[in-house]
Amino acid sequence: MTACAGALAALSICATATGATTVAVASGPIASAPDSERIAAQLRDAAMAGHDLAYDWVSELTTRFGPRPAGSDSEQHAAEWAAARLKSLGFENVHIESFPLSAWVRGTGNAQLTAPTAQSLTVAALGGSPPTPAGGLEGEVVIFPMLADLQAAPPGSLAGRIAMVAQRMVRTDDGAGYGAVVSARAEGPDVAAQRGAIAFVMRSAGTDNHRLAHAGTTRYVNGRVAIPAFALSNPDADQIERLAALGSVIRMRLFSSAAYIPGAHSQNVIADLRGGDRSDQVVLIGGHLDSWDLGTGAIDDGTGTAIVVAAAKLIRDLPRRPRRTVRVVLFGSEEVAQPVPPSGAFGGHSYADNHRAELASHVLAGESDLGSDRIYAVALPARVSDSEFARAVLRVLTPIGVLPAPRSREEAGTDIEPSVEAGVPAFVLFQDATHYFDIHHTADDTLDKVDRAQLDQNVAAWAALVWLAADSAVDFRASAAPAPQS
Repeated sequence: MTACAGALAALSICATATGATTVAVASGPIASAPDSERIAAQLRDAAMAGHDLAYDWVSELTTRFGPRPAGSDSEQHAAEWAAARLKSLGFENVHIESFPLSAWVRGTGNAQLTAPTAQSLTVAALGGSPPTPAGGLEGEVVIFPMLADLQAAPPGSLAGRIAMVAQRMVRTDDGAGYGAVVSARAEGPDVAAQRGAIAFVMRSAGTDNHRLAHAGTTRYVNGRVAIPAFALSNPDADQIERLAALGSVIRMRLFSSAAYIPGAHSQNVIADLRGGDRSDQVVLIGGHLDSWDLGTGAIDDGTGTAIVVAAAKLIRDLPRRPRRTVRVVLFGSEEVAQPVPPSGAFGGHSYADNHRAELASHVLAGESDLGSDRIYAVALPARVSDSEFARAVLRVLTPIGVLPAPRSREEAGTDIEPSVEAGVPAFVLFQDATHYFDIHHTADDTLDKVDRAQLDQNVAAWAALVWLAADSAVDFRASAAPAPQS
């Protein structure tokens, strides 16, 4: 017995008693644009009714493999598992593309205040940070409100000292506060080293008040990170600022046994849903399989991979293929996102390099990498932002709370950005990031943080939009003559 929601004359998508999604076909062709739009609405409704694949995917991924640092055994085993699952789900051309890198391993680490009183601190070494000496290092802490203040410090002024940037991340629904503070993580260690500092510490790039440090990579300059670098939990950063306000001279002791492992590799997992009469054209969707090592990478980015796989699987189960090929890419080594000495890459660059000859036939790309809270806005390439295609997208997505984005798709995503820079148009489905940066890159990034109803809404939006794009002949790339609508 099945219960079918919103059956069309030509197509029904049904939810079985066990929650699995099946499709049933009635008589009659499905060819016109209005029918394509109605199919998109059915995909939306099927996902909103509850689609177990997405949750089951992220549950098994995080349970079987836990954290998946770039270049680790767990990342590689997760990729092998994902490829096997994609094959079992009926995808085609499933394969793994490896690329070399030097892996960074956190090891152990700790920190303490040694003056004005002894107090323990919660820290996490920033990704790529070199180790401290075996006995640790100690120095006076000099606090800078923002990175710009550190940049304004004279050369040599921090000799033998520890530089600390104390800027707090602002909570916003679109995650814009992250961009305002993450430059300190990227640039701070090198700027501090140029001024003579022996270590760099920053207030975590996160919006929580939990005593958890937020990991994240820093920038390599001339193939290395110059000095040991750490993120400090928000409560501990507050404590240090209060001590400074009392006029205390603050000294800190830091230890890290971080290490580099040359000769490692990461990988992208690729799977296709081959299209019909326009199968040479590709709609690319993806998320990243790797994660930071403190939690299990449930929201960053287990749910992103689950969303795109589940959306593509819903389309795969339709009684006919979309006109264009839908390609799912589960990227590796996104969190490193910088060359690691002596060599390295990350998944987005590897994909663009390996598929350079094909990128001209990639008609659209999108990335899911902001957790699983609800999607509230959509941005399409400028070429179609005021078109019948855009109006069809909004007719399908507005009923689940998705409105036009008030700005362009500039932040397309780390993994697809190399392809976008090569000319591939991108769309963005904006997610509510109000609480995302409470747990982002922390030990709290675990499965229990995933809201299943909001996860389903993500799958609904992705399935509907990807179907509409893949089943169309819309030219998202052109900027001159009007594109055909179908």
